[in-house]
Amino acid sequence: MRRGTAIFLLINLIIVGFLINACSTLISLLFEDASADAIPRSDIPDPGSDLTGNRPQLIPKIIHQTYINSSIPAQWKAGQQACIDLHPDYEYKLWTDEMSRKFIATEYPSFLKTFNEYNYPIQRADSIRYFVLAHYGGIYIDLDDGCARKLDPLLSYPAWLRRTIPTGISNDAMGSVPQHPFFLKVIQSLDSYNRNWAMPYITVMYSTGPLFLSVIWKQYIGKTHPEAERVRVLMPDEYAKQPWSFFNIAKGSSWHGKDAQTIFWMGQHWLLLTVLGFVAAGILGSCLWWVWTTWLSQGSQTRGRKKFSFWRSSSRDRYELLNRIA
Repeated sequence: MRRGTAIFLLINLIIVGFLINACSTLISLLFEDASADAIPRSDIPDPGSDLTGNRPQLIPKIIHQTYINSSIPAQWKAGQQACIDLHPDYEYKLWTDEMSRKFIATEYPSFLKTFNEYNYPIQRADSIRYFVLAHYGGIYIDLDDGCARKLDPLLSYPAWLRRTIPTGISNDAMGSVPQHPFFLKVIQSLDSYNRNWAMPYITVMYSTGPLFLSVIWKQYIGKTHPEAERVRVLMPDEYAKQPWSFFNIAKGSSWHGKDAQTIFWMGQHWLLLTVLGFVAAGILGSCLWWVWTTWLSQGSQTRGRKKFSFWRSSSRDRYELLNRIA
């Protein structure tokens, strides 16, 4: 193999290796089914069962929800009221924007600058849910996730999240004891993930949203934890759409914009985009190879000319020196 070809391949391998290492957690999410931490269907008593009362309840009976103010949109009122009516023995907290900012300023003042400087309101709505779970414990529920049954069976786990399809976990329904190490890790990671990725949807998803939470979760479960520090996973059938599920889903995703529609379209046409990606990578690789070989060829010619000129001038100097001596 020519030396130039070997160097070209080595440079490309280094670049590919760097990209794989940088995206290793995201890549590993594609192969994570959460089965090791899943809450099995057999562990969840049927609605109305008296078996729930015999189980330890670790998570405090608090329901947290967030909105701009106390004027809840009509399409979410029924779901909100169902959560309140089904849980008369729970404390209910609706975190408005004003309450959230005061809470951060009082309890976590070092985060207030980041909280205020978020470009999108949904980033503040995302982040506040992590802070209140880490601080108070309880169960957080999005307003479009109406309660279908009592949540008491979910109080038996020190922390739980919801599994999403095709991969990762969501932040629309979560539960935790106060000061659980996972949620402490989450709130400690928010500053370092606060980056602008040009597209609003990606920026939100990877700075405070479900993709951010999925990455932190994947990092967390990569280490062994005692039972009290585990994060259990509520699987899709237990989440919604089954008679025994905990939540009824109303129309939501109110913060999604046109860029989100583009992302969803890309997800629906992933095979086509994958083929086009390989074609583009092939074209780019061919162009880089042409530039590399052209540069090597020109460099070789330049070195040859320099060598010849040196030999000629060196010979002339010796010849002229001999003439002067003579």
